[in-house]
Amino acid sequence: MFDFVHEKKRVVQVVLALVILPFAFWGVDSYRKSGNGEAVATVNGEKISAQEFDDALRQQLQRMREMGGPNFDQSIFDKPEVKYSILNSLISKHLLVAEAHKVGLTVTDEQLIEIIGGIAAFQKDGVYNKKQAASVLKQQGMTPLMFQSKVSEQVSSRQLTDAYEKNGYVASTVADKLIHLNEQQFTVSLAKLDLNALQKQVKVADSDVADYYKKNQSEFQTPERAKVEYVAFSADSLLSQVSVNDAEVKKYYDEHLPEFSTQEQRKASHILISVSAKASDAEKQAAKAKAEEILQKVRKSPKRFAALAKQYSQDPGSAAKGGDLGMFGRGAMVKAFDDAVFSLKLGEISGLVQSDFGFHIIRVSAIKAAKTQALSKVRNLITQRVKEQKASDMFAELAEEFSNTVYEQSDSLRTASELVKSPIQKNVWLSKGQAATGIWTAKVLQAVFSEDALVNKRNTAAVEVSPNKLLSARVVEHQPASIRPLAEVSVLIHDKLQHQQALALMETKGNDLLARLQKGEVAKVSWSKSENISRPQHTGLNADLAQIVFKAKTSKLPTYVGMKNAQQGFSLVRIDAVKEVAEIDDAKRNRYLKQVAQITGQELLQAYLAEAKSHAKIELKSFAAEETR
Repeated sequence: MFDFVHEKKRVVQVVLALVILPFAFWGVDSYRKSGNGEAVATVNGEKISAQEFDDALRQQLQRMREMGGPNFDQSIFDKPEVKYSILNSLISKHLLVAEAHKVGLTVTDEQLIEIIGGIAAFQKDGVYNKKQAASVLKQQGMTPLMFQSKVSEQVSSRQLTDAYEKNGYVASTVADKLIHLNEQQFTVSLAKLDLNALQKQVKVADSDVADYYKKNQSEFQTPERAKVEYVAFSADSLLSQVSVNDAEVKKYYDEHLPEFSTQEQRKASHILISVSAKASDAEKQAAKAKAEEILQKVRKSPKRFAALAKQYSQDPGSAAKGGDLGMFGRGAMVKAFDDAVFSLKLGEISGLVQSDFGFHIIRVSAIKAAKTQALSKVRNLITQRVKEQKASDMFAELAEEFSNTVYEQSDSLRTASELVKSPIQKNVWLSKGQAATGIWTAKVLQAVFSEDALVNKRNTAAVEVSPNKLLSARVVEHQPASIRPLAEVSVLIHDKLQHQQALALMETKGNDLLARLQKGEVAKVSWSKSENISRPQHTGLNADLAQIVFKAKTSKLPTYVGMKNAQQGFSLVRIDAVKEVAEIDDAKRNRYLKQVAQITGQELLQAYLAEAKSHAKIELKSFAAEETR
């Protein structure tokens, strides 16, 4: 269960350990303990720093933004309950890591090498590339050591969670019962009483409308409103103001040449006679002598290299493939091996090459030359990158000036508009308490309805409404909260009362009709075409009505059930037949056992985590307390 390297220790040692990773294995706690900054919480004395919380918040925000697309409203992340949820997840993560260490679950260097070396984002042409890895991590604001620590923590805690999640248990009798319930089929027909026809028969008096209006004044209260004008600008809006010349494109190309180049790749095979670097001299000499003997056979019959590798190589990861190690770039293997491969000509066979793993005989079977894309091929891409960078720099320079301008010249947005060359947008009505959406984030709405904006008639502060986008608004008209007059809402009240009375009348008629059907009396009902439903699939029946059907007594058929629905009136269901599962085969039973075991395993994990939290000393610091009040 805890074997993340699939029991292939020699493969890890000989093949995967040839891969050079830019990670110094300094121990799992080295990154976590080096974190600085104010703590937002502590778990058994271990700090959760403000930086760690901010990183988790930013990562979750980015994930949600990618899922939600352009309509995603990031203001939801300003809500205390969302921030507390993220903080609670960090607390759970720290607890799991601590518990994993407590029971001795660790991750070896070999495991980390295999896991990190196998990450596709760190590879070029299917081979780990340290420059690629460093570039990817830099984009995420991480160092190799930070990433190694995170991977180590995740894997060790995953071992602990797997111990619970993968060990859920369910009895076969329970699985059989679930199969019977889940796959039981009901043949039903549906009838709905016509609410609209009944509603037309209901008469509502003017006095009833007036009485309802008097007793429900809050229902007709319009919220406080403000008409605003605003100026917004972003790095994207500045792109049109940016130009890029040929010299700047050429400079970027020269400085980032590796991005537009692929390094030379070589395909090599080897025969390994294994001997430890710590072996005695006698053992090393014996291994060397054996390797020399094989080398002579290879030189005598070069075409038999693959067959000899299968026969003699002690590298279990490549011997079966004729010693084939695949295609890789310079720097991917340990130095002695790497130097030998890149010094050979195509088809050439090396002499003995010694590494920490023993003696290698190497043959180069393919060479893929390095290639650099011409500037003309990537000019448009570089031009766009440089424009975006210049626009971002311009935004950074203007942001503070824009903020100062809307504050210092608070009686108008004109100067700020001219500064960033963005027009003043006008005639936007906002309501106090409205849901935050788009650029109208919770912070902007709070600023608009502040005393400073409403009473003192000042510009709002510049608010970041999304990454690299600022907005300042100004109230030009204000309407306090008020009650809509009766004349304006009388039709709405009339329709509402008519609907309510029609529903009450229909419930009475529906229940009477249902009682007659259940007694076996003949009733005029327009039934729909029969259909088969089950607990997982009951299209056409809402969840509440379906539950009534599944709970009905079906010893005598047909039988009838029904219920009132606030929107549709009253629904009747005739149950004509119930089909039970005839036979349960082992394959189906095993599928159910596996699914329910996963559910019980997850419940076990949650119970374990809750128990661990109950015994842990968890303190929320001032920052967290502020956010969760």
